Amino acid sequence: MTYVIEVPDSEDASSIGPLHLRIWLQTYPHAAAGVDEAWIREHRGPSATAAGIAQWREFIEAAGQQPDRLYCRVVRSGREIVGFLCGRRGAAVTLGPMYLLDEVQGHGVGGRLMREFLAWTGGASVFLWVTEYNERAVRFYERYGFESTGEHELWRGRLPNMRMVRPPAPSDERDPATRHGDSSNS
Repeated sequence: MTYVIEVPDSEDASSIGPLHLRIWLQTYPHAAAGVDEAWIREHRGPSATAAGIAQWREFIEAAGQQPDRLYCRVVRSGREIVGFLCGRRGAAVTLGPMYLLDEVQGHGVGGRLMREFLAWTGGASVFLWVTEYNERAVRFYERYGFESTGEHELWRGRLPNMRMVRPPAPSDERDPATRHGDSSNS
């Protein structure tokens, strides 16, 4: 399978919104946390509605107009979008959201997305939130130099998240490919 990473156009919003919900339904159900399909649909279902798609369209268009401040890439398998990564540069650089369908994970696509994003950051510190019980994602971020800040939150009163940071890269380590190669499992 060939996966292509590219800048989305505004029409891709109609795929990204529903994909966002689909990936949440694959990733986040957790009985102990009280996170089930109904809860996910209540809190992430709006991303697949006309209003949610309009928000994605606005972000994609803004990223196209301000590529130094906003970052967005999609992953395509043929014509289908199977993942995406977005980020922002403000007082700090933030990564998120970053998602791939389950069947796309383990083929190096996540690593390629991360390396492109880290190149965009120019070696700056990067912050993100990750769901604590999503151990695969936590390990993935750790492989790219992220570590827990010790901050925790319950998103919408149920989803246990932790804050992670990737410290600024020394100038001799700014090319993540030199640290991680092309063998990422995500």
